[in-house]
Amino acid sequence: MARMHTRRKGKSGSKHPLRTSKPDFVAYDQGEIEELIVKLAKEEKTPSKIGIILRDQYGIPSVKDATGKKIGFFLEKNNAAGKLPEDLSNMINKALSLRKHLVGNKKDNHNARSLHLVESKIHRISKYYRATGKLPESWRYDPETAKLLMA
Repeated sequence: MARMHTRRKGKSGSKHPLRTSKPDFVAYDQGEIEELIVKLAKEEKTPSKIGIILRDQYGIPSVKDATGKKIGFFLEKNNAAGKLPEDLSNMINKALSLRKHLVGNKKDNHNARSLHLVESKIHRISKYYRATGKLPESWRYDPETAKLLMA
């Protein structure tokens, strides 16, 4: 399958581990893993950062394999999830930094196109999140309000 905004083809992303059951070397049970996730979320860590920390510091290769549930489930259960989904907030931050760059570099057409592509992805993914109920129906992306939202 081709990539979204280029003519190139390629592999889609990271590979999941072959194992689907809890590894024998994981010393934590589901309750302890949930406590670690909530503790890291209170330190303002994103779900992807939480997964990396659990993998590197606590030896938990996959939360889903160890507990049967994803990190987002535990965050929602303990009311520690962010206002926006992580991928949407990352794209909004990227669009804001591109807009800031283009204020001082008006003739940078390469990054102007990048901004256009990122904002089209934002509109596409926000449409999906509104349809699934993760965002309210009235939510719209606007660069001026996005500055306030991300501050």
